[in-house]
Amino acid sequence: MSKKLLFDRDLSWLSFNYRVLLEADDPSVPLVERLRFAAIFSSNLDEFFRVRVANLRRLVEIDKKKINKKIDIEPDRLLQQIQKEVGTQLRFYGKVLSKVLKELKSKGLSINYTGKIPIRDQVELNIFFKIKLMGYLRIQKLKKKSLFLDNRALYFVVSTIKSGEEITYILNIPSNKVSRFHTLKSRQGSRVYFIDDIIRNNLDMVFPDHEIKGCYSIKLNKDADLQIDDEYEGDLVQKIEKQVQKRNLGVPSRFLYDSTIPAEVLQQLVDALDLNEADLYVGGRYHNLNDFFQVSSPDPGLVYEKQVPVSNKSLDVRNSLFESIKAQDQILHFPYQSYNYILRFFNEAAIHPDVKKIDVTFYRMAENSMIGEALISAANNGKKVNVFMEVKARFDEENNLLWARKMEAAGISIHYSIPGLKVHAKAALVTMKSKEEGTTYFGFYGTGNLNEGTAKIYCDHSLLTSNPGMNEELKQVFDFLNTRKKPHAFKHLIVSQFGALERFAGLIQREMDNHARGLPAEIIIKLNNLEEPSLIEKLYEAAESGVSVTLIVRSICCLIPETHGIRVVRVVDRYLEHARVFYFSNAGEEELFMGSSDWMSRNLHRRVEVTFPVYQKHIRDQVKDLLQVQLKDNTKAVRLDSKMNNLRIASTKPYRRAQVDTYEYIRKLN
Repeated sequence: MSKKLLFDRDLSWLSFNYRVLLEADDPSVPLVERLRFAAIFSSNLDEFFRVRVANLRRLVEIDKKKINKKIDIEPDRLLQQIQKEVGTQLRFYGKVLSKVLKELKSKGLSINYTGKIPIRDQVELNIFFKIKLMGYLRIQKLKKKSLFLDNRALYFVVSTIKSGEEITYILNIPSNKVSRFHTLKSRQGSRVYFIDDIIRNNLDMVFPDHEIKGCYSIKLNKDADLQIDDEYEGDLVQKIEKQVQKRNLGVPSRFLYDSTIPAEVLQQLVDALDLNEADLYVGGRYHNLNDFFQVSSPDPGLVYEKQVPVSNKSLDVRNSLFESIKAQDQILHFPYQSYNYILRFFNEAAIHPDVKKIDVTFYRMAENSMIGEALISAANNGKKVNVFMEVKARFDEENNLLWARKMEAAGISIHYSIPGLKVHAKAALVTMKSKEEGTTYFGFYGTGNLNEGTAKIYCDHSLLTSNPGMNEELKQVFDFLNTRKKPHAFKHLIVSQFGALERFAGLIQREMDNHARGLPAEIIIKLNNLEEPSLIEKLYEAAESGVSVTLIVRSICCLIPETHGIRVVRVVDRYLEHARVFYFSNAGEEELFMGSSDWMSRNLHRRVEVTFPVYQKHIRDQVKDLLQVQLKDNTKAVRLDSKMNNLRIASTKPYRRAQVDTYEYIRKLN
C-alpha cells in the first residue's frame, strides 16, 4: 500500500488527546468535570511519553533501512513533529486550565495556582507542613554525574548559598505519600493548595542557614514499556517481576522543567542526568496535573448528575441468572446498567451445585475484585477453576500477579502469559452438569475487561449465552490457553491467531461482492484503534467499489478519513467509549459481531482475542440502534478530516448526545 494512504499512529493519537482537551474547554461540561478532562489529558500525555516516545527514541538508534520497512516515517523526524504538536497542545492546555480555574473560583472552589499563600492561611498550612509533610522530605545534593530521579516523581531543584558557597539541592515533593492538595474550608468556600507551594513556603526550615536563591519544579519520564523476551525458557513471572522493578530505571523519554529555571541550573541537570536536547520539554510551575482527579467538588452542580443504573428485567424476573440465560441470550450495556449482574453470574456459579468448572481470562483485574473473590469461593466449594492471567498487561502487571498468587493459594489453577502472545480476550465459560440435562455451557463474552471498577466509566457490552455452538468453540479457546491444544476451525467465533484477519477481510469482501450484484452492502465498524494496513486497504477497496463504509474510531485511526467517501466519527464524552462492534448488512441477512479486538497489528497478530457473533435478533437490533445513536450525535461527536482534525458536527435541532440518548434508550427498553 502507498505510504500516503496511511496516517501516522502517534500523530493520530495526539489528535485524540487534543479532543479530550476540548472537553476541558467546553462550557457545557460541569466545571469540576472540565478539570478532570484536563487531568485525563495530562495523564494520557504522560503515558504517551513513557511508552510511545520512549519506543521511538529506541528506534532512532537502529539502522534506518530496517526501520523504514516497519514504519512510514523516520523516527527522528516523527519525534520532531510530536514535539511541535505537543508544544502547541500544551500552550492551549495552559489557556484552558487558567480559564477553568478562574471559573471554579467564582463558584467557591479556589485552587491556588499562583504559588502565593495569603497571610491568613500561612499559619494553618505551616502546621500542616510540620506534621504531615516534613517527615517525607528527602534531600540530595546535585552533583555533576550522579543524580537519580524516580520515574514520574515530582521534585524541586533548590538553589542556595551557604557561607558564600553556591549549593544546589534536589528535594522530593512527596505526592506518592500524601494527597497532592490540602483544602481549607470556610463559609466563603474551599481554598485548595498544592503541597508543592506549602513546601516552598517552608524552605527556610528545610535548609536552615541557607539563602534560598530559587526553587524550580522538575519531573523525569522514563521508558516504562517492559522489555520482556518471549523465549520459552525460564520463569516468565519472575521476569515480569524483575522488569517491573526495573521500570524505574528506564532511559529518559521526557524531562519537564519550570520555564523560569536559570540556564546554568538546567545545564547542571542535563549533565547529571545525561540528557540530550530532545529530552527537554519546557513546563510550568506544576507537573503531574493528572492529580487534579484528587480535587473533590463541594457543590453537586459542578459535577455530572449521577445516573442510576438501569435494571435488566429479563434477568430480574427469575431467581437464577442461569435460567434467564437458558431462556434467551442476555445483553448488558455498561455503565448504563449495573455490573452487579456480572458479579451475580460468578457468585451463582460459585455455589450452584451443578456447576463443575469455571474458566476465565483476566487482562486487567480490579484491585478489590469481587469476581476474584467469587472464584476463590468456587474453588473452596469444590469447583474446578482455571484462570488465565495475562501478566503482561501494561501497568497492571503487579496487581495481576498479586491476584494470581492469591487465587493459586486457594487452589485455583493459574495459567500465565503465553510466550510471544498477550491474551486480551474477555471471556468466561461455566460448565454445568446434571443427570437431567447433561452438560450445559454458559458463556460470558465481553468487549471490556472483567473489572467492576472500569465498568463504571467504560462503555462496553457483555453477552451471556448458552448457545452450544459458540460455547463449544469458547471451550476450544480455553483448551488452547490451558494446554496449548490447537483448536479446530472456528465457525462462530473470530479468534485472533486463528484466521481472524482472513475472516474480517472476507466479511468486507462479501459486502463488495454483494454490491457488485446490486444487493444492499454496508459496513459500520466501531473501534478504539484502527491501524492494521491490510484491513485499511480492504476498507478503501470496499468504499471505492461503492460499499457504504462508516467508522466510529475513538483513538488511533491510521485510515485517512474521507478517502473514497469513508466517514470517520469520534465520540468523547462523560464515559470512555471502549466497545468494538462490527456490522455487515450481508444483502439483508445482517451479521453483527462484538469483541475484544481492535484492528491493530498487535491485536490481530500478537494477541489472543475473541470476537463473537450476535445471533438473536432482539439483541442485534439493540446494538444496531446504539450504533445509529452514536452516528446521530451532533453534540459530543466530531468528524475527522483527512488531516485528523476534530471537526465539530453542525449542531441543529434536535440536539443529539449519544451517551445521554443511549441511557434513555436502555431505560425505555427495560
